[in-house]
Amino acid sequence: MDRQNLTLLTDLYELTMMQGYFKNRNQNQTVIFDMFYRNNPFGGGYAIMAGLEQLMDYVKNLRFEGEDIDYLRSTGCFSDDFLEFLRDFRFSGSLYSIPEGTIIFPREPIVKVIAPILEAQLMETAILNIINHQTLIATKAARICYAAKGDGVMEFGLRRAQGPDAGVYGARAAVIAGCIGTSNVLTGQLFDVPVKGTHAHSWIMSFPDELTAFRSYAELYPNACILLVDTYDTLRSGVPNAIRVFEEMRDKGIRSAFYGIRLDSGDLAYLSREARKMLDEAGFTDAVISASNDLDEVLISSLKAQGAAITSWGVGTHMITAKDNPALGGVYKLAAVMGEDGTFQPKIKLSENSEKVTNPGNKKIIRVYDGDGKIRADLICLVDETYSDREELMLFDPTEPWKKTQFKPGDYSLREIMIPVFENGACVYTSPATMKIREYCLQEQDTLWEGTRRLFNPNQVHIDLSQKLYDMKMKLLYQSSGGV
Repeated sequence: MDRQNLTLLTDLYELTMMQGYFKNRNQNQTVIFDMFYRNNPFGGGYAIMAGLEQLMDYVKNLRFEGEDIDYLRSTGCFSDDFLEFLRDFRFSGSLYSIPEGTIIFPREPIVKVIAPILEAQLMETAILNIINHQTLIATKAARICYAAKGDGVMEFGLRRAQGPDAGVYGARAAVIAGCIGTSNVLTGQLFDVPVKGTHAHSWIMSFPDELTAFRSYAELYPNACILLVDTYDTLRSGVPNAIRVFEEMRDKGIRSAFYGIRLDSGDLAYLSREARKMLDEAGFTDAVISASNDLDEVLISSLKAQGAAITSWGVGTHMITAKDNPALGGVYKLAAVMGEDGTFQPKIKLSENSEKVTNPGNKKIIRVYDGDGKIRADLICLVDETYSDREELMLFDPTEPWKKTQFKPGDYSLREIMIPVFENGACVYTSPATMKIREYCLQEQDTLWEGTRRLFNPNQVHIDLSQKLYDMKMKLLYQSSGGV
């Protein structure tokens, strides 16, 4: 795949701040920025990390080409010496991230950049653009796949996506989260994921009659024969004609590896139950009944509750656009600045809105599992802190610190979940194949309690601060409020 230079995928003020740091060389100190989000999307209990592979490509190709510099000069905003500096610009810092497919929670850093502020500032917009979008779509897809209760879910949203990139990378994110394939051929080519599809109503309408259309399709694709049965009349015409074609295939000794019908309109619960009866009575008990038509996790759950006989779901608009929650809302905030002594000095952003007060310092995340391998909590701590599951662990709620949970040795395990991706400008991480990430993501989702996975009013996983980080935060808050 040809990688695109996205260096100018940024807001103008990132570049004007860059120039300000350049002009004031003493201001180009090494800093730490954290990307995190504040609330789980869709009213859920978690999110799925996605977008790291594209972020890696962005960083690897972070350079200003001649035409980029010419364009910036034409804006009249930038001096010649700054533009000349950009000619040799490369990322020289370090970047840490939670791997794609990992379960993530609010307020914890999911991407961390350690670099001269001139570099780290430039990257803000692209990091947010890439991670916000793909994490959102992956989370939506995970919810839809959870509602399907083990049935196959196919991503069908390309024509409704907000542009080609959203369609391509959104489809990849959906597969990571659990979809068995996509209709998007370009995504299939670029990321080696399964591509799937049937045919449109126009295929049926282009033939003299429905039966001829079905026969022609079955002749072309006998081993993947899913017939769209609702063009004219689902139960009086579509299903009977599909059964007739399946009988003809059977009489010819053709044993299709994958065959059945697709419903795209009407009362899907009723139609699928009636179609199931008709197919079973004709001896086609293994025929698939697939459904599409503006599906999402709520509708799929409702159809399941109504006894729908659907075993395969094609989901488009609601998944690829995250229609009910169209933005993740991730932010990128300064957490520390390196002092003259080479140590990081913590920084905190204050706000009258308590959820917008940031966590300062150079941090890492330790995930706490119970004896059954389920997530009990995430502990945000400073990078120089060490923990062992051979010792007692006390966690407390940072907003209500009198609420505490104690873990005894042998009753829990720990895992640090942020990994190095770039170190001193060099990429040190290789992204797994998309289908490997999908396998990992399914394992990750199994570490959630059912109460956290449920679609409505889920239990929220505790996100705790270490005592050392909490004390640092309280000290900065106290100093900022005028305390001594």
